[in-house]
Parts: sequence; structure tokens; C-alpha cells
Amino acid sequence: MPTCQNCNSFVTEGYVRVFAPEGMDDPRVCPHCEDLVRDGSQVREARATRH
Repeated sequence: MPTCQNCNSFVTEGYVRVFAPEGMDDPRVCPHCEDLVRDGSQVREARATRH
């Protein structure tokens, strides 16, 4: 079962297929992460909170 490397939340295999880099089984960030966001092929700190 894939989980986010940042917050350990469950993510679907479809999410991993679309958003995780090639060859990774678990994404580095997910929609539940409030402190990090994807930025192209990198991960960066969020500039603002999501709430």
C-alpha cells in the first residue's frame, strides 16, 4: 500500500503512477501535506498554508 514519504498518508496507486517520479513506489509529497508542495521535478516548502 503506497504512502507519502513526508506525512505517511495513504495514497492510491493511481496517484503514485501520475505524480511519483519514475521508479518510485511512494510519492515524496501528497495533497495532505501542508508544508511541502511539488514544483516541477522538485519538492519545496509551501509559501502559504492550504487552509
